[in-house]
Amino acid sequence: MATLPGIIINRLDAERLQRLIDRAPAADRHVAELLEDELERGEIVEPNEIPADIVSMNSRVEFTDLTRQQALVRTLVYPHALASQEDGLSVLAPLGAALLGLKVGSHIEWSLPDGSQRQVRIDALLYQPESAGDLHR
Repeated sequence: MATLPGIIINRLDAERLQRLIDRAPAADRHVAELLEDELERGEIVEPNEIPADIVSMNSRVEFTDLTRQQALVRTLVYPHALASQEDGLSVLAPLGAALLGLKVGSHIEWSLPDGSQRQVRIDALLYQPESAGDLHR
């Protein structure tokens, strides 16, 4: 796997995600552990300090699956919000965990549960809560 790009995570997201990881059911344990690795390697900043080009929780992200040459738009959400978010992508899904904290223009490669590899590029943020002033959502 290629070198992982640096990531930035806001403190409130990091705290909420750690609680989610601590309570993850057995079926989600593998991705929860990968997400915990992301939190450990990430730079944690206050919500008002997160740059406007960083994928945070509840961000609406435009990205390209470079493996399939497919453009997608998804909103990165907590698992409980999937039912109410039409284009939701759970942070406990492998791709969701991979997107967290990335900067627009970043590329990342991640493994699917079947062992295959995927690559994505972050093309744009269509909405980021921190930039919109929603610092405590």
